[in-house]
Amino acid sequence: MTRGAPAVADTSSLPLAQRLRGVASSPVRDLLALAARPEVVSFAGGLPAPELFDVDGVRAAFDAVLSGPGARTALQYAPTEGNADLRALLAARTSGRGLATTADDVLVTTGSQQALALLSTALLDPGAVVAVEEPTYLAALQSFALAGARVVPVASDDDGVVPASLERVLDEHAPALVYLVPTFANPTGRTLTAARRAAVAALLADRPTWVVEDDPYGELRYRGEALAPLASQPALEGRAIYLGSLSKVFAPGLRLGWLRAPRELRARLAVAKQAADLHTSTIDQAAAAAYLTATDLDAHVAALCAAYGARRDAVLESLPSVLPPGSRWTDPDGGMFVWARLPGGVDTATLLPAALEHDVAFVPGAPFYAGTPDRSTLRLSFTTHSPGRTREGLSRLGRALGR
Repeated sequence: MTRGAPAVADTSSLPLAQRLRGVASSPVRDLLALAARPEVVSFAGGLPAPELFDVDGVRAAFDAVLSGPGARTALQYAPTEGNADLRALLAARTSGRGLATTADDVLVTTGSQQALALLSTALLDPGAVVAVEEPTYLAALQSFALAGARVVPVASDDDGVVPASLERVLDEHAPALVYLVPTFANPTGRTLTAARRAAVAALLADRPTWVVEDDPYGELRYRGEALAPLASQPALEGRAIYLGSLSKVFAPGLRLGWLRAPRELRARLAVAKQAADLHTSTIDQAAAAAYLTATDLDAHVAALCAAYGARRDAVLESLPSVLPPGSRWTDPDGGMFVWARLPGGVDTATLLPAALEHDVAFVPGAPFYAGTPDRSTLRLSFTTHSPGRTREGLSRLGRALGR
């Protein structure tokens, strides 16, 4: 008897859940694999700059946890709601941004992406309507699709979501949930103005609709004055859910996020989380609490903003010579993304293979749309590479576009 490779079983007749049929794979995640070659300058993934990670501080935090009296506790099961010290620290940080928060308001999640999954589980039955700014965060669209929701787009412009469009969607579709990234939105980099935040809050005040504010980028501001979170609008009290993340200002590999929600909903979300993962990694939470206690995170964020602001500027200074005449792009005050639109009705997905041949990558814009996509759009993430590497990558993109 000879040994060979094991036979591949035919699983085509085995049952699969229908809920995944309408959920497309993320092109951003797929591009990470295609652009993994070191010679590729990738503007595809929204990746923080790894050289700016505070590796020494993180190492010291883990050392402090594992060498202290609470080491065994940090390796044990933990409460679903999260580490008490970390919840208090996250609440204080959220309060400092203008949204009064206590530790009891906070549920720690395995990245803010899990918060979206929990909200989809707790708030959305199949067929429920979700209203989203158009275009919007791709993984949110995946989460809502997995819940079987019907996603309805709301128009946006340079000042964020358009109140008149939101009012029409509210009147015509009565959404269960409105999902917004008001500050340095993914993928456009746009910020909802203070006046529009008040207008959005007024529109939602008397409707049976939850509003979810996703705010992973808000601390990465490079110019202008900070705006209070949308969730801090008095008219949204009791119906606003705020999502925060340590991925962009600490380290994404730790997968630590949090949500702030009204008490009764928070209890339901804790039950959903118990079914998902029991609790977020105990030791990672303990290390994050130790890090936030020992480190001046505001100083670290200031250093990130200085570095990322220069990288954004490198993109904005290069684009006039890189993109074809007639192109338009956003000029974000912060965050991680520049959104561009090419003239002539070109489909940017057809340009991607040529870009990859020139060892540069971007994300075509179509997947970010819940409605009819504008295929002439693309997203550039500017935080990953130094200004010099950024300029080189954009020069390659220009050559791929025939410039």
